[in-house]
Amino acid sequence: MALELFAHPFSSYSQKALVALYENKTPFTLRILSPDDPSAGEELTARWPLRRFPILADGDRTILEASIIIEHLQDHYPGPVRLIPSNADEALEVRMLDRVFDNYVSTPQLTIVFDATRDAQDHDTLGVAQARATLDKTYAWLDERMAGREWAAAGHFSLADCAAAPALLYADWTHPIDASLTNLLAYRRRLLARPSFARAVDEARPYRHLFPLGAPDRD
Repeated sequence: MALELFAHPFSSYSQKALVALYENKTPFTLRILSPDDPSAGEELTARWPLRRFPILADGDRTILEASIIIEHLQDHYPGPVRLIPSNADEALEVRMLDRVFDNYVSTPQLTIVFDATRDAQDHDTLGVAQARATLDKTYAWLDERMAGREWAAAGHFSLADCAAAPALLYADWTHPIDASLTNLLAYRRRLLARPSFARAVDEARPYRHLFPLGAPDRD
């Protein structure tokens, strides 16, 4: 059965799923959600009325949420790179870090970005300040954790790193990681050098003008 990923190359959660697909060279069709392909948006709406993406279409099955898409791929389309360990304790560590990157890096980062798209009278100054504080605390925790580690969890590239790659890419654009956090910055560079994520980043380059805060001339 042919897999279809409904996504956008510049979306962080789309990139998270794309990294998993690229890691294992899993065959799929990318249905880019844009005005150039109205049918992609129509099918997304039919499959998931909330229109959040990415979603994975596997025949009649619709798989929601990037983390669950990666779990589905591992269970039904396994490849040479096992993104969720078979060892239960290691798998829990991977899933834990996946939630850290989604909830405490991506979520506050997106809070800041979405606020930038609002009219001046609608800005949430307190919410943005809290988001920046959350990022600073998470950055510090991750920097300490990454001391002596190559990847986020379980000693190898995993679901956690699929989450970390786009989360840290955009978070550092939005609220820069302090230069003193050398372990975290080195980890971010390793993620950018990983071929699966480098491919996703390159495919998203044509859309950098969409970044509300102005994409920096790097990465």
